[in-house]
Amino acid sequence: MVMPKRRERVLPRLIEDEMRESFIDYSMSVIVQRALPDVRDGLKPVHRRILYAMYELGLLPGRPYKKSASVVGEVLGKYHPHGDAAVYDSLVRMVQDFSLRYPLVDGQGNFGSIDGDNAAAYRYTEARLTPIAMELLEDLEKGTVDFVPNFDDRLQEPTVLPAKLPNLLVNGSSGIAVGMATNIPPHNLREVAAAIKHLVAHPDCSVDELMRHIKGPDFPTGGFIVGLDGIKEAYRTGRGRIIMRARIQRESLRNGKEQLVVTELPYGISKARVVEQIAQLVRERKLEDIADLRDESDREGMRVVIELRRGAQVPRVLTTLFKNTALQATFGAILLALDNGVPREMNLKEILERYRDHRLEVIQRRARFELERAQAEAHITEGLLVALDNIDAVIRIIRRAQDREVAAAQLRKRFRLSEAQAGAILDMRLARLTALEHKALKQQLKALERRIADLEKLLGSRKRQLALLVAELDELVERYGDARRTRIVKGTAELPVEDLIAQENVVVTLTHEGYINRVPLDLYRRRVRRGTSVLRTKKGGDFLERAFIAGTRDTLLVFTQDGLAHALPVHKVPEASTGRGTPLVRALGLGKRAAVAAMIPVADFSADRHLVFLTAGGVVKRTTLDQFAGIRAGGITAMGIRKGDRLLDVQLSDGTNDVVIVTRQGRAIRFPEAEIPAVGRAAQGVRGINLREGDRAIGMVVVRRDASLCTITENGYAKRTPIGEYAVQRRGGVGAAALAVDKRTGPLVAVEELLPGDELMVLTAKGAGVRVAADDLPEQRRTSKGKRVLEPEPGDRVVEVARIVAQEEGGEAKGARKRASRARSGQPEQLSLIGVE
Repeated sequence: MVMPKRRERVLPRLIEDEMRESFIDYSMSVIVQRALPDVRDGLKPVHRRILYAMYELGLLPGRPYKKSASVVGEVLGKYHPHGDAAVYDSLVRMVQDFSLRYPLVDGQGNFGSIDGDNAAAYRYTEARLTPIAMELLEDLEKGTVDFVPNFDDRLQEPTVLPAKLPNLLVNGSSGIAVGMATNIPPHNLREVAAAIKHLVAHPDCSVDELMRHIKGPDFPTGGFIVGLDGIKEAYRTGRGRIIMRARIQRESLRNGKEQLVVTELPYGISKARVVEQIAQLVRERKLEDIADLRDESDREGMRVVIELRRGAQVPRVLTTLFKNTALQATFGAILLALDNGVPREMNLKEILERYRDHRLEVIQRRARFELERAQAEAHITEGLLVALDNIDAVIRIIRRAQDREVAAAQLRKRFRLSEAQAGAILDMRLARLTALEHKALKQQLKALERRIADLEKLLGSRKRQLALLVAELDELVERYGDARRTRIVKGTAELPVEDLIAQENVVVTLTHEGYINRVPLDLYRRRVRRGTSVLRTKKGGDFLERAFIAGTRDTLLVFTQDGLAHALPVHKVPEASTGRGTPLVRALGLGKRAAVAAMIPVADFSADRHLVFLTAGGVVKRTTLDQFAGIRAGGITAMGIRKGDRLLDVQLSDGTNDVVIVTRQGRAIRFPEAEIPAVGRAAQGVRGINLREGDRAIGMVVVRRDASLCTITENGYAKRTPIGEYAVQRRGGVGAAALAVDKRTGPLVAVEELLPGDELMVLTAKGAGVRVAADDLPEQRRTSKGKRVLEPEPGDRVVEVARIVAQEEGGEAKGARKRASRARSGQPEQLSLIGVE
């Protein structure tokens, strides 16, 4: 054979054509194989290959970790012929809980931080899959997706994952290809699942209807989203600018100064970068009101403290910070993904439709796989039953046959069996000849026939397939759903900054010696969960008297035992993460110590709600709430108090409920609230209960529903009694027995209304506490003693009991609706004490 000359292998070609075709090939390779996620599972090829390789390595939840180097080597050697840095960087991102809303890889070791620190080398770190990552891989072995050869045709890899998790939306994605880019924000799983369910039920719905369920992105770092226009534009067109802001708290210091505390950052922003930007503004004298800047972040959360000079204008400082630092950032949403291998910008509905269609295909292919397997198993079982029914003939045939092939042929001919059935009979063990095994095979065949019928019905009904899709989503939400982290604020980026930092839920605490404190709700929950004392006093003898949830935009009505009412905006309550806080007299601007009877957070001073007052002497009074709006400095008269008496409690009501008053010696009376005259602020009130000598009232419950009345004693005894056991009487009587008080139980200290699922936080004078489920408390008659839920140490006693409301609805938005509903009905928000974890 004559080899062609080199000149003959050279083809003349215009450089323009060569560059055009080569660049198109390169760009399509980058687009399809590297930079863009698939709309079905939300993964780029490198992420899909990492998860699949870890699945093949057996790095499942609950199993030991393996070195990240093993994972990187497995991915490079089998599926992803690119650089090791690209693979490891992708693995690191799937570990970071500040990058992914629901991390897909569980890492052990240094995988970087929100400060921008790099992860340790892959020889030092270890990894395994998270439980939620298994939802992406579930049913992979059941023929649910297509497999293709890997880069050297040695192995097979999936083109897409089954993806029960709607990963593209819940974890988002970002990437830059050639001539196009994607930037999809993460979302809340509960909201995305609700939107998918709505789409399944209403296929012709609009994007705006879906947005009733998906409020907007939910970033893993929390923070604020300012304005709705960018969200709406992104969901309707596939592109939009979303303004993010940090979450900032305003704290007062003892020396009259104030400080700003950054607790959450915009998504994708480095904390170290923010601190450096603020320091640069100070160095350049663009922000002269900052006296100190320090990072106090720890395992309890982020805390970047910006201490201000005395007299600093907080709004001006915040405006400068948002304008010149990454405390305000823009997320440019581009909802672009691969749809059947073609890059497309899609709106919200199209993305959800692609996920729905993918899951339907997975369900259908899985059902066909399971149907074929069930039919094959039923076929074998039928053959075994034929053999058992004719066992003597089968044994004769086998004994007389020269070899296995002859025996199989004779069995097929004699009993009309298939080759598979004959083979199964020849492989059958002698132990299966028992009567019990015969019965078990018949039961197995019936179960297989039912399973086959169910699968055939599923394959023949799109309605059943959609119902299964929804059921699997519900299971996913039940297992992994959580509350929204990012709060969406209506308005524009120029919204007054005071409005942004004011919308917080905090726990307000008051000690026996009159120290008030404001603690972030998340920090308070963590302390309760760990069993850490919620009160950290430097002076012995003080203890926690009150703790409740309030919004920082609410007004705190403070009622003192002498019958005066004071107003304090919640955001002006000084915050201290440790210690007792600040004396209440200083916060209220009073010249003397005030003995507090009640504190009520109020968002709206409505005339159709009432305040119900109770004194230790059993006197009650009602006054409309609107009479306490605009309280002047120094306070106003809330109730005229008789000599020797003191104000004990104040509660909100809508004026249509019953009132139960309980005394220290165990008496209780129930009467309609309407029997209490509605009078002005200065009135003294009327008798609610006729007290015996030496007795006094310890609390009241405004009854709003058919619940239980829980009574707690000084020595830690508690019980539940149905409200119905307390008969409605006329106001002013001696009442009925509420608890059999003796030396062992000690006198009553508190009374609470309980519903199933509620909990009680029982606190002692020394700060010890116990959390008790309402369902664990015995339901007993009025005259019983109850069950001991807490045994105080010698010299200690129960002093405070708080109800923790059960979480009946998921999500922060639903919680807000419940709070609004309580506000309309007159139910006070302090019933949501500490909150539901």
